[in-house]
Amino acid sequence: MPAYQTESERARARAAFAQLLTKTKPAVESKMKSLFAGRRKVRAKNGREVREVVDVAEDLSMRGGKRFRAALLVSTYLGQKPRGSMDVALAGGVALEMLQSYLLIQDDWMDGDVERRGGPSAHVALASKLGKGPLPPDRAGAVGAVLASDFVWGLAIEALVDARVDPEIRARALKELIRIHEDVVAGQVLDTVAKDADVELLHDLKTGSYTVRGPLALGALLGGATNPTIKALAKFGEPLGVAFQLRDDLLGVFGTAEEAGRPQGSDLLAGKSSSVLRFALPKLRGPARKAVDGVWKRRNVSARAMKAAITAITDTGSRDAVEKRLASLCTRAELHASKLPLSQRARDELAGASLAIRVGPGGREAR
Repeated sequence: MPAYQTESERARARAAFAQLLTKTKPAVESKMKSLFAGRRKVRAKNGREVREVVDVAEDLSMRGGKRFRAALLVSTYLGQKPRGSMDVALAGGVALEMLQSYLLIQDDWMDGDVERRGGPSAHVALASKLGKGPLPPDRAGAVGAVLASDFVWGLAIEALVDARVDPEIRARALKELIRIHEDVVAGQVLDTVAKDADVELLHDLKTGSYTVRGPLALGALLGGATNPTIKALAKFGEPLGVAFQLRDDLLGVFGTAEEAGRPQGSDLLAGKSSSVLRFALPKLRGPARKAVDGVWKRRNVSARAMKAAITAITDTGSRDAVEKRLASLCTRAELHASKLPLSQRARDELAGASLAIRVGPGGREAR
């Protein structure tokens, strides 16, 4: 029987990943707070508008988030170098969380999302704060958001540059961070302006690159891993990165605001071409189509109208189909996890990450 199929193995992996998150989250957030505090001090003399941009960037960065990416990096770093410095791993984790903030700020603006992590998106917050200047509010919010994202991208680079490692290792790590960034840009092009893009390629580039594959590789590189280890981690991370995005697609339609960190049905409100909706939309007819059209790219939608639209989408079988694909990808990842050239603890943590991704809206586990 393949590894992580028995209940005892799965329980061990889940516990290992939960402990990893518990350890990583407060440690990386403490480093993030210190980084922002230093930049606020430097930028305080640059005027109110600069301070507002920095404050909004910090607020979004510190508001919520499980620090999943940082946890994966810590796991592969210590899995490769069990006696390594936790400060090195945390430097990499902070870099990833800053990259995440950068991408969220821009993605919310591109998609027109008004809420993120239980609060206003950066462009919405900045429209209010900067809208009394020379630009109208919407324009000021957009400009401010682009600049806020640029600011945190700079912090990502700074965090990694400050990692106390051999210069050659630092150079490899920086090159990996830049590659991750480039992959996300390519994925965002496919997601926003391309016609008939391959959905799983899009997911691999836009989400898998900085959510799974990149953090795994970055942690191992900081621990001095060789190319065979990086390749083994890529085999594990490729299916898991796509699975992560499929789970996010499920949350974007079926998740509550608390589960998704944004309004229920946010992908419908944004008119987003997710895997769930690409499956469902061609199958909608009559009243079902009307129900979805009633919330598609709209604001101030009633709870009743959203419920009707979600029911219509569920009835197409899209949720079951996406969950089935997600489960298949996670099974592949868990098999690879059992063979990774890392410590047993790291193998359990990474298998636990895959098991966590299986759990979608309402606590429903894809199998």
